[in-house]
Amino acid sequence: MPRRPLSLGRTFARAYQRQLKAVTGAMARVGQGAAKRVRDAAAESTRPPPGPGDWLAGIAFAAGGACRYHLFVPPPVPGRPVRGLPLVVMLHGCRQTARDFAIGSRMNALARREGFLVLYPQQSALANPEGCWNWFSEQRADAEVGLVLATIDQACLLYGADASRIAVAGLSAGAGLAARLAMRAPERLQAVMMHSGVAPGAATSARQVLGAMAGRRAPALDLAADGAAMLPPLLVVQGGRDTVVSPVAGRLAAEVWARAVGAEATEPAIQQRGKRHPMQVTDFRRGRVVEVRLVEIEALGHAWSGGSTRGSYTDPAGPDAGRLFWDFARRAFAACTPPGV
Repeated sequence: MPRRPLSLGRTFARAYQRQLKAVTGAMARVGQGAAKRVRDAAAESTRPPPGPGDWLAGIAFAAGGACRYHLFVPPPVPGRPVRGLPLVVMLHGCRQTARDFAIGSRMNALARREGFLVLYPQQSALANPEGCWNWFSEQRADAEVGLVLATIDQACLLYGADASRIAVAGLSAGAGLAARLAMRAPERLQAVMMHSGVAPGAATSARQVLGAMAGRRAPALDLAADGAAMLPPLLVVQGGRDTVVSPVAGRLAAEVWARAVGAEATEPAIQQRGKRHPMQVTDFRRGRVVEVRLVEIEALGHAWSGGSTRGSYTDPAGPDAGRLFWDFARRAFAACTPPGV
C-alpha cells in the first residue's frame, strides 16, 4: 500500500524541527567558543604582569552588582611602611582588561619606585560587551561608581590603603567614569585624571555619545549646592591627533571643572621632556592653588601617553602620563595633609 503524502503542515513542521536543531547546535558551538574565550581571558587576567610585586585578585559587591578587580602591591622596601600607602585607582578604556591597562600604563613600575598601591577595577562583559564603563548613562554610570567605591573600600579595609590619599585616573571611557566618581564622591578623592575622555553631562544617552566625543556637546556637572567646593583637583591629558575623542572635548572638560571651582586659566606653557612629544600645559588657578591642569599633546592620538607597546592604546613617544599624574596627585596629597602630620 503506497504511503500517504505528508500534509503541507507536517512538512513545514519537520523542516522547522531540522532548522531548529541546526540552529541550536550552531548556538551551542558559539556558546562553547564564547565560554572558552571568557575562561582564557579570566586566566590571562590573573597572570601577574611582569616585574616584582603582588598581583592580587578580588571581587567587591554593591547595589549595582559585583565588580572584579586586581590590586598591585609593591614589594617591601626597607624603611617604607607596608600599610598606609597611597592608593591610585586606574579605570581602563574600552576593549581593555585590568591586566592590559596595568602593562600599557606602566603604573606598576612607578608604584614600585614611589611606594603606592594600584587598584584596577574590571568592567564586566555583561555590563558592556566592549568592556567600556558606561560613562554616559547616568543610572548605569552611578551604579558603576558604587561598584568602584566598593573596590576602594576593600583595598583600604583588607590591604591597608590610606583612605586620606586616594587618586583616580581613567582612559577614554574610564576617564568619563573617573570624573563621575570624583563628582559623586568628592570627599573620597584627593586628585583625578581624565586621559582622552569626556566629562560627565556631555551625553546622557547613547544617541548623544558621538556628539559629546566630537566636542559638540558641553559637559554639565550635576553637583549639590556645596559640591563644587569639594571637587578634587583635575588633570586632563588630551591628544591633538585623537580621532576618537576630539581635543575640544578635553578642553571643555578642563574648562567646566575650572568654572565649577572658580579657577581661572593662566598663560599656557610649552614643555618637553627629553625627546618625548612636546606638551602645552595650561593651569587653572584659584588663588595660588592649581585646581585644574590641562595637558595638550599635539602629536598624540587616542592612546595612553608614554605607555608600553606591550599594552594596548599606548604611545611610548608621549610624555609619561603616569608620572604626570603621580606628581599631580602627590602635590594634592600634601595640600590635604594637616601641618605637623
